Amino acid sequence: MSGPWSARGAAAAGMVVAALALASDDAAAQRGGRGAGTIPPALAPVLESIRAHNDWTLAQQVSVCEIPAPPFKEGARAAEVKRRFEALGLARVRIDSVGNVIGERAGTGGGPTVVLAGHLDTVFPEGTDVHVRHEGNRLAAPGIGDDCRGLAVLLSVARALGESKVQTPGTIVFVADVGEEGAGNLRGMRHLFGREMKGKIDYFISVDGTGLDVTSRAVGSHRYRVSYLGPGGHSYGRFGIPNPIHAMGRAIAKVADFQVPQSPKTTFNVGIVRGGTSVNSIAAEASMDVDLRSESARELDVLDGKFQSAIRSALDEENARWTGKGAETARLSLRVDTIGIRPTGAQADSALIVRTAVELGRALGFSPRTGASSTDANIPISLGIPAITIDGGGRGGGAHSPDEWYEDGERGWLGPQWAAAVVVGLAGGGD
Repeated sequence: MSGPWSARGAAAAGMVVAALALASDDAAAQRGGRGAGTIPPALAPVLESIRAHNDWTLAQQVSVCEIPAPPFKEGARAAEVKRRFEALGLARVRIDSVGNVIGERAGTGGGPTVVLAGHLDTVFPEGTDVHVRHEGNRLAAPGIGDDCRGLAVLLSVARALGESKVQTPGTIVFVADVGEEGAGNLRGMRHLFGREMKGKIDYFISVDGTGLDVTSRAVGSHRYRVSYLGPGGHSYGRFGIPNPIHAMGRAIAKVADFQVPQSPKTTFNVGIVRGGTSVNSIAAEASMDVDLRSESARELDVLDGKFQSAIRSALDEENARWTGKGAETARLSLRVDTIGIRPTGAQADSALIVRTAVELGRALGFSPRTGASSTDANIPISLGIPAITIDGGGRGGGAHSPDEWYEDGERGWLGPQWAAAVVVGLAGGGD
């Protein structure tokens, strides 16, 4: 570990872990979701406030979710979150130049700067019905778990810290960020770490989705839009010239035959295909969107090399297939557009930030699993900054679909409690 956080945060976070890494106790869990043993005085009122205001947290989740936030159009939701940050007493509340909403709780001095984040955007296009349906104990709406749950956790933690008047040596920064999903390409995080707060963040925690697990490792991705282009023409009258859709089909067949390692997990997917105007026309253009992923930067580069070779071989094969009249002047060309590059990064589960989250979860009465995924934490992890993504509690399903749902269960407040415990601990406020 190196950097400013190594000296400022390690001792404080380690003390909190030592104080809270105890076996769970059913009676204590019923009172506040906490494990047995001594809860540091600074943390106990925070946890109790979150449990007592669980209905308020759910109301925040619903009302935020009913404000549309399609890709690259998160402005309306951002403005409302800014208003709520201000109402909760956060300082220096602002919307930065790319659309991130930022608010702060200043530390008393000498502690690390800890960011708690949730993303504003959804995968759903403009015009999607985002009204939240109440189906028994379930809430159902596009984005209700990913990441309206994360935003609700941010608001819950901010309220609890303000209500309990907890002070921490380190500053806690709340960020509702843009561009986490798909083509957003983590633009909110790139700006936060590259410009807005460059060099100022010591620990980063993202809250994303449902459950009670930890993402401790970053899955990188390379995403491309591959287009085959030609003159096109009538399917009968111009038969015998290269066909962009046929070239794309050759490419897809090659991709489908790739062999990739199971560990480190490496994947590929052709997610969207486009092209053609009618059944009796040779298309002038065909394109496909491709996603390549791996936990390993090396394996991702190897896979990318195979992919680049495959799409060019498909072009050559389709052009070589046709040699008749007119074929020579109707050769296809290839265009490759990069639509997203997410960095990967290694971070051991023995890292302080990971151990802190796991031990605090156990102290609260559950056992978080660690794993790898592609989240906002990719950016700081790739920069060597300690970062994790944690789930927001409850349970859910159907993420990225119109039928997405969230169910709080009997102890949904454990998610916000966990987030609060982690940020307070890392900011040095667990004494």
